[in-house]
Amino acid sequence: MKLRLHFVVDPMGWLCISVVFGIWLYNTFFIPKLVLLPHYNEGHIPWAIVVCYYIASALCLAALFRASTADPGRLPVDPNIPHSEREHWELCNKCNLMRPKRSHHCSRCGHCVRRMDHHCPWINNCVGEDNHWLFLQLCFYTQVLSLFTLVLDFCQYYYFQPLTGLDQEKFTTRHELALLRVSTLMGLVMFGGMTSMFYTQMAGILSDTTTIEKMALFSKEIYGSKKSWQWALAEVCGTRWKLLWLIPLRNRQPLQASHHFRTHV
Repeated sequence: MKLRLHFVVDPMGWLCISVVFGIWLYNTFFIPKLVLLPHYNEGHIPWAIVVCYYIASALCLAALFRASTADPGRLPVDPNIPHSEREHWELCNKCNLMRPKRSHHCSRCGHCVRRMDHHCPWINNCVGEDNHWLFLQLCFYTQVLSLFTLVLDFCQYYYFQPLTGLDQEKFTTRHELALLRVSTLMGLVMFGGMTSMFYTQMAGILSDTTTIEKMALFSKEIYGSKKSWQWALAEVCGTRWKLLWLIPLRNRQPLQASHHFRTHV
């Protein structure tokens, strides 16, 4: 499996994605250090919870890496346009290159992207036709990891039995309350923000409308279409196999749809 990497040179984007990675690293290090591993060692929680937390953390990081480095659908300088599909293409007034309709020119990246939804500074990349499914995965796995973290923080205060083998000289033990409060605040912010973003993205996918089109007040009569939710998500993820919708380490292949379902070239 060959995964092509795509990097955007943007210092502000680098700063934003560093903040996101720092939040992930903080919770991935301190939650096992303060909650998971000590309670597992004393037999308060089963090993399955520890494994599930690390799996959720790994999938979240993989989705972040793939969403930020995957090509969102950048158009080539000299595209090969079939004669039968030329009516579905238009000239970009910013880069003077031909592009399919519903493409958009990103001022941050400096090129046109097929079916661009928006430019996200938190992944330092555009969200377009070829990486929209990865951005959706990132929102989903961030929700899962944030909720997992909040549940563990709550259980640490109100449910888990007191630990007997604490070493009061250790930094993490002496500052446990402050560290868990920071973790709880991060979890609340990330879960609330990602839940809102995930809902917005799903609504756009099911209505076949991008964020840019909504902001430009494009109506559903122009671009929207009636599709089942299975087909709408299959088009975005590039496969009809629902299990593969959740796996970030793969390549997306456009589905061959009938003309009735096609909304772009």
